[in-house]
Amino acid sequence: MSDVEAVNQLVKDYKALKNEIHQVIVGQEEVVDQVLISIFSRGHALLVGVPGLAKTLLVNTIAQTLGLSFNRIQFTPDLMPSDIVGSEILDESRQFKFIKGPLFNNIVLADEINRTPPKTQSALLEAMQEKCVTTAGQTYKLPAPFFVLATQNPIEQEGTYPLPEAQLDRFMFNIWLDYPLYDEELAIVKATTTDREIKLNQIVSGEQIIKYQELIRKIPVADNVLEYAVKLVAKTRSTSEFAPQITKDFVSWGAGPRASQYLVIGAKCHAAINGRYSPDIDDVKAVAKPILRHRIVRNYRAEAEGYSMDRIIEELMK
Repeated sequence: MSDVEAVNQLVKDYKALKNEIHQVIVGQEEVVDQVLISIFSRGHALLVGVPGLAKTLLVNTIAQTLGLSFNRIQFTPDLMPSDIVGSEILDESRQFKFIKGPLFNNIVLADEINRTPPKTQSALLEAMQEKCVTTAGQTYKLPAPFFVLATQNPIEQEGTYPLPEAQLDRFMFNIWLDYPLYDEELAIVKATTTDREIKLNQIVSGEQIIKYQELIRKIPVADNVLEYAVKLVAKTRSTSEFAPQITKDFVSWGAGPRASQYLVIGAKCHAAINGRYSPDIDDVKAVAKPILRHRIVRNYRAEAEGYSMDRIIEELMK
């Protein structure tokens, strides 16, 4: 199959995937798109939203339609690294044997990641970066594809351990979930207050996902699109020659080079799922907010004057 045919097949599979997911998930178009783009781009995503917005249901539904193994880890203040990575035990023959933890799945939902101490957060983030875990001097590879979706509750900050910027940087996307619209909420209540059970079909397999991930890396990018992505990231740094006044006024820290990489890969994926064989500047703009919003640190003046992260990013894209 040629690359062009492969992109056409990806478009078909993507449409089928979304139709299947929307049997269970009402609305949330942008959220579903962003989660799927991060899976096909080999990235991880952080979902930020108040409780009850179906974050867990969304991840579970996506795992079923992709035919991947799925595990949910509830992050709590007493969770230890060995609880997620696994640990060694003595078996009957007095030999040490490694028992794999819940991290050894294709999709891992790290529920309320900011509830657990930094030691356990670090164990998860090492796995995200290296796609393997090390315990007692032994390294174990995680299954491929491997994808972490972490959730964070933005309103309840009592007893939480916010993720440091360096660790936030490991997430490709920071996806904000909002309350459903009135009509959507009506449809949700209708669907969930009966005993009707929806059987989901598997649309693509793990092997196909890996092939699509490789295909997206192969997509060519024009120089002007590359330059736009890198310049957009440079504009977030107040010390850069490209920094506009808004950055100098409202931003303490800008995004690092990983943001530029993710903008290009995200733009490639956004183009491919829309049936185009090369991304343009609009594709970069389409993925810019979820990629940049957790990599820019606003100063006190921005907060005082009501400049949200998204508003700053919109100004930088003009």
